[in-house]
Amino acid sequence: MRNWFSRHPVSFMAFYLLFYLSAFHWLEVHIAVPDVLVHCRLDDLIPFCKYAIVPYFAWFVWIPFTLFYLLWKAPRADFWRLCLPLFAGMTIALACYVILPTGLDLRVEIAQTNWAARLVAALQGFDPPTNVCPSIHVSSTVAVNLAVCRSESLGKKGWLRAANFVVTVAICLSTMFLKQHSAVDVALGIALSLVLGWVTWHTNWQAALKKTPLRVLFQQRL
Repeated sequence: MRNWFSRHPVSFMAFYLLFYLSAFHWLEVHIAVPDVLVHCRLDDLIPFCKYAIVPYFAWFVWIPFTLFYLLWKAPRADFWRLCLPLFAGMTIALACYVILPTGLDLRVEIAQTNWAARLVAALQGFDPPTNVCPSIHVSSTVAVNLAVCRSESLGKKGWLRAANFVVTVAICLSTMFLKQHSAVDVALGIALSLVLGWVTWHTNWQAALKKTPLRVLFQQRL
């Protein structure tokens, strides 16, 4: 079992997904009343757009797709260098929600009944406006964009970088146009991934992790 995770990266992702979903569910149940309502002037200037639900839901496909693509089509190092800012960012965001529970008072009433409005109503039904700052939707999307741009195999493909950038911008904007997040959540989500991205590509973070129980991930050279 010493290098089990290193040999089974899909299982590593599955274990983290289980941890993340369990932690997020616990937060949604036990921290239902926020201590701080996040709001800024820019939020009032951004109109609600129900069709932003398309890029918003695209996140649920885009993140796992990129992870598996890097795992199977790119050098293994590219995969692990995405895991650090992606999973560390999600974990730090969860910790922020515990330390300072945040929420929103931005949502609009859904009166229309077309397909987009029904999807937005469904989203609001299972995703309460709590535990929002920084935005995990945004931080994880930016982490993926950085990983693709820095990938030795994918970063050279101009069309792929351009497409990835468009998807990243669309997802980040969708969080504000749907009133799921404040511009403050988005800005801090971007900042979180930029900091973790700098750590990933400009520091010897592997050496630091090798001194922890996570060293099992590095039994195979990155």
